[in-house]
Amino acid sequence: MFSVDNHTLLLIVMAGIATYFTRIGGYLLISGFKRIPPRVESALNAVPAAVLTTLVAPPFFNGGWDIKIAMITALIVGLRFPGLTILAAGWAAVMAARHGFGIGL
Repeated sequence: MFSVDNHTLLLIVMAGIATYFTRIGGYLLISGFKRIPPRVESALNAVPAAVLTTLVAPPFFNGGWDIKIAMITALIVGLRFPGLTILAAGWAAVMAARHGFGIGL
């Protein structure tokens, strides 16, 4: 049987509400502009690169060689192929490094 205590349920509900209001708040803020100012547009254009950097940089610099090999492989494959192929290449590289060459175990 599945059960959740009250504190966990409250945390889930509050996180959902916070997520909803941050998303709708951004939409309402931007929709108030007739034309988006150039500085705001530049900042919004920089968001995907900033998010990607915060997701990729810590594992690359803190991880072992198996992680570095997988990320470099995924980067090279990503220059030519779409997303699922990148994921498969990165996975294959980390598995080869760990199980084939014993790196990162």
